[in-house]
This record gives sequence, C-alpha cells and structure tokens, in this order.
Amino acid sequence: MSIYNPLDLWRRPVIRRVTIGAGVVTVLAVVGCAAIQTRERELTFRVVPGTASWYSGLPADVQEMDLPVVADGVTQNVHAWWWPAAEHAPALLYLHGARWNLTGQLFRIQQLHEFGFSVLAIDYRGFGKSDGDVPSEKTVYEDAAVAWKQLTELEPDPNRRFIYGHSLGGAIAIDLAARISDESAKTKATWSWVPVKLLLTQTFDSVDKIARVKMPVLIAHGEEDRYVPARFSERLYEAAPEPKKLLLVKGASHNDSMRIGNGEYKAALHEFFGLTVDESPLQAVSLPRRKLRSPAPAAERSAIGIEAATPR
Repeated sequence: MSIYNPLDLWRRPVIRRVTIGAGVVTVLAVVGCAAIQTRERELTFRVVPGTASWYSGLPADVQEMDLPVVADGVTQNVHAWWWPAAEHAPALLYLHGARWNLTGQLFRIQQLHEFGFSVLAIDYRGFGKSDGDVPSEKTVYEDAAVAWKQLTELEPDPNRRFIYGHSLGGAIAIDLAARISDESAKTKATWSWVPVKLLLTQTFDSVDKIARVKMPVLIAHGEEDRYVPARFSERLYEAAPEPKKLLLVKGASHNDSMRIGNGEYKAALHEFFGLTVDESPLQAVSLPRRKLRSPAPAAERSAIGIEAATPR
C-alpha cells in the first residue's frame, strides 16, 4: 500500500513553476489594484499642495484649531478655521471641493461670513495643514462628521446650524445630511438647512442619499458653469424631498455664483430660511485662469473620478 505525499507534486519542476507563477500573479494583481485605487483617489481630489497664490492671509478674528479623528486605532488631526460672526448668528459648516485647501477657499468663506454666518471650515485629511495622505471617500465622510460634532458644540441650537458644500463638497454635505437625518429619525431631533452647491462626485451616490435628507435643501448653481453643467443640480433637485429650492444664477460660472447672484442668494436665504442678511455687495476675487477640459462621457467620468461625475 502506497501513501500519497503532497510534497511529491511540489518536487516536480512544472508544478513548482506553475504554483510560483500563480502566486506572483496574485501579488501583482493585489498591488495593481491598490495602485489603481490610489490613482483614482488622486484624480478625484487632485490636491494642490501649499498655499493658494491669491491667499492674502488669515483675517484677524479667525481661530485655527485641530479636530482629532480616530480611525483604525490611529489619531490624526483635521485642521479647521472658526470665524465667529455676531452674537446669535447662525453657524455654518463649510465643506470645500477638490484641489484647493482652505487658503484657496477664503474668498468663498468670507462671502458666507459677510452673509452673517459664523463659519466652521475644515481641510479634509490630505489637504493643507491636516494630517493624512491621499483623501478617500471614507475619510472625507469621517472628517465631515467630526466637524459637524464640533459645530454642535460651538452652536448648541439646532435651529441655527447649517451645512454648506461647494462642488465636490456638496456630495460630502449630502452624505452628512443623510446621516444626520437617519439619526434624527431615531431620536426625533430637529435639524436645520443643507445649502448644497454643485453636488456632484465620482461614486458618492448623491441622488440616492439626498432622497433620505429630512431637512430643507437649497441647491444653487451657476448657469454658465462649464465644468459642472447645471442639469446635474436639476437632477439632484428632482430627487430631493420637500422642502427644497433650486437657484440657477444667470451669468455665473463654477466659482462666482455667490458673488454674481449676491442679491438672489440673500433673497433665497430670507425666503426659504427666514434669514436676514445685510445689503452690502460682495467683493470680487481674482482667481487664476484654468484651461477648460472637454467634458468626458458620463461613464468615463464616473470611472476615473473627475470632479463632475454624473450623480447616481
């Protein structure tokens, strides 16, 4: 009677070569997938390091702070700015989009502050002075949740708390609002406004998530935006439950709808949320010109994570 020994197969050169070859292919596949995922994240967030060329310095009354985020047993910091306004002013969480860190966002944060909001603005991990490497969908959601918790401590009254997302930040705002709405459904808490601007991303599934948002939603979009066509915000508006409002600003592009539509923004804030803001015009800010890329087909944009992927 013979006893089968698996090592006999291993001693055969052909079997050895095939087994080792399969192992190498598996390792290469895993490494390749990780590289592709990292590249996709890089293409989605396109982080520009350093300070924006048009940044003129932090206003004197802006407070800098670091918010700790614990993930996978590791503590990292999210850098934040807190810009308080008048006493009893509404407080707003500002979630920026791709490319520029807070230094490139100051002009927009300043416009919101001029509207009368106290503003808490964050850099996601991987941006600016925040810890971390390349951001991901998961990490920016975690960062937004930590920032929201901080805002609830800075402004205890839920009726004076707001979320604002610009460009890619709109999708992050939608996710945060959906999570808050899910939680408030359990606790029967009341929450306030989500003004979502240019709400489009790669795989952030904003259309399905916005249907879960149980708070008023204002969507604003420049009609002349050639990077993110206004029809995408129209689709999100259709998916959002009432109460909701869509503000399409004539003559405005991707970065200047708040300034060009200054009066329309203020009217919408008063009409939809009962907020009264001052009548002073917003100051224009000169931004560097960017070469416009031809829009990619929807499927390609979704696959490679371009800033304005079709909402799903």
